[in-house]
Amino acid sequence: MYWENDVETKDRGSLEAFQLLRFNETVKIAQKSPYYHTLFIDIGLDSDGIDSLESIKNIPFTTKDDLRENWPYGLLAVPKDEVIRMHASSGTTGRATVVFHTAHDIQAWTNVLARCVYMAGMRKGDVFQNMMSYGLFTGGLGFHYAAEKVGALVIPAGAGNSKRQIQLMRDFDTTVIHIIPSYALHLSRVFEELNVDPRNDTKLRIAFIGAEPHSEKMRKKIEEIYGIKAFNSYGLSEMNGPGVSFECPYQNGMHIWEDHYFVEIIDPHTLKPVSEGEEGELVLTTLMREGMPIIRYRTKDLTRIIPGQCACGRTHRRIDRIKGRTDDMMIVKGVNIFPIQIEKKLMEIPGVGTNFVIILEREGYDDMMIVKAEVQNELFAGDAKQRESLRKRIIDELRTDILITPKVELVGPGSLPSTEGKALRVIDNRKE
Repeated sequence: MYWENDVETKDRGSLEAFQLLRFNETVKIAQKSPYYHTLFIDIGLDSDGIDSLESIKNIPFTTKDDLRENWPYGLLAVPKDEVIRMHASSGTTGRATVVFHTAHDIQAWTNVLARCVYMAGMRKGDVFQNMMSYGLFTGGLGFHYAAEKVGALVIPAGAGNSKRQIQLMRDFDTTVIHIIPSYALHLSRVFEELNVDPRNDTKLRIAFIGAEPHSEKMRKKIEEIYGIKAFNSYGLSEMNGPGVSFECPYQNGMHIWEDHYFVEIIDPHTLKPVSEGEEGELVLTTLMREGMPIIRYRTKDLTRIIPGQCACGRTHRRIDRIKGRTDDMMIVKGVNIFPIQIEKKLMEIPGVGTNFVIILEREGYDDMMIVKAEVQNELFAGDAKQRESLRKRIIDELRTDILITPKVELVGPGSLPSTEGKALRVIDNRKE
């Protein structure tokens, strides 16, 4: 059940004492970087003077802009010849952020992610098909190393080439996959085209899903289609990548590994801590990284600490499913809306397919939201009155949930752009 029993079930007092020790070590390492060296002088920080976890909150936050402005080596805390790998974010909202790793960092990351996949049920003897991109993106290599650490046979399939993915699953009896949730739904249509039933014609039993926000309805749909257990994972490149937190078999939140990360939840507007159980922005500090430690990093991800201890016996706290990112938030007619809210509602309505897109337009001074949703083939090709009834139901359900009235267009299955990477859910033409 446990990969590291003495760590995963450590009592809270011992765990917090370890965090304070590691935080002081992290500050000593970080001050060797140009960025933190200057920052610590400016705020008068003495690394030997941090005597409580509470005092950590006196240190300024680190943001993505700080990483970009100190490109490329401003946060590197060791000589370059001690670095063995670099990873980077996608850079879709600006210059990419880079993170450097020493051999120690790669080993620590591998072990904590092995802890995750073992917790979810992967074992020596499993066949693991990794359907994520390899390269600068952290997801592919992170899970690859973890699966090997556990002893599974790894198929480094990478992203895309759906028919080949299915052939690999069948030829090599794949039991565990790592896949983006929107691509899992896209792949299910390819299974249908090939007349292959993933429940009966493969040996799949576990999926690790992540890399994009997804609703519980989407997870359940994936589990139903494939006949597997799908485990939610969370990570970001600035904190190594996947493995920051992960679901255990009880699937009641994601355990965040507090021997590797110091966790805070803040109000994104006031920047003050919120009460346990209250939703806010996740702030993380690396505790086990030596190449490029990052202190009090504002992730922009919205979640909450789930109160109480998990029934699995692990003492590391759990965070709730990521609701969205503060920079994914749409403001339409003064209302804050996240794409995942719309996805969740669409997935609850019978007849709606697996793909949708939100288009934001501006007519004069008014914002307008258009939701294009695929519907199942028999409904799209069937009675027009049924389609209109479904369209009106979607409008009513969305209006109740998001408090504005969107326009809804129903389209046939496969007519919206599909992707083998992260799904493009929002097209905001108001910026043009």
